[in-house]
Amino acid sequence: MNILFVGDIFGSAGRRIVREHIGHVCEANNVELVIINAENAAGGFGVTPQIAEDLFDLGADVLTTGNHVWDKRELQDYLTSASADSQERPRRVLRPANMAPGLPGYGVFQGTTRSGVDYAVIDLMGRVFMSGTNDPFHAVQGLLAEITAKVIVVDFHGEATSEKVAMGWHLDGRVTAVLGTHTHVPTADERILPGGTAYQTDVGMSGPYDSVIGVEKDLVLHKFLTGMPGKFEAAKGNPKMCATLVNCDPQTGHASGITRIMLGE
Repeated sequence: MNILFVGDIFGSAGRRIVREHIGHVCEANNVELVIINAENAAGGFGVTPQIAEDLFDLGADVLTTGNHVWDKRELQDYLTSASADSQERPRRVLRPANMAPGLPGYGVFQGTTRSGVDYAVIDLMGRVFMSGTNDPFHAVQGLLAEITAKVIVVDFHGEATSEKVAMGWHLDGRVTAVLGTHTHVPTADERILPGGTAYQTDVGMSGPYDSVIGVEKDLVLHKFLTGMPGKFEAAKGNPKMCATLVNCDPQTGHASGITRIMLGE
């Protein structure tokens, strides 16, 4: 079974490059499950319900997010409309599971692929250099106890490489893949851990690479050079789609292959 995970979509350039490539990547690799991190898809900050719907139309099965999940207020109503046992699209947009209890939305989705394979996607957010979450290491313990699927993919949205690597080892043998997001820089450390879990510290950004992690570089340089605040805007130049392809045994959930993907215009 092949799983495609598309890294953080950033702005219109990211949406466009994903739209250009996702179809042929899925067809060429017989992809059965598509997961997209969409948390920067709306101008680099958050995701709107309409953009979420557009990404589902492109073939996404589940959308994950991170620290920018609340940047577009209209998403709160969209997530609130989802019920726990629903398979509808709002239920397939996740926010980090280790956020405070009672917030809109859910951090886990359990579904079934077209061929009948049960799967689960968990959205977690790190705490090192970030705020607004509870301990992800203990949170995921409780989540796994409630999941019956063998194929489990974890999006770990974190800043610190060390925290992501630690989560990989923490979940080795218990999930199919631990794939990092948030830093917008793809890492070259993809591997299968000894217990059968596919791991990559960061899948990378699907967005404009003539930028500073997606933002117009002149605006960022101005802030670094002067210390003065300014409004950041999403860049457009040199868009790339960064993704990771994971192959696994649907019966055991163990991964047998992991491949980095970077495609441009």
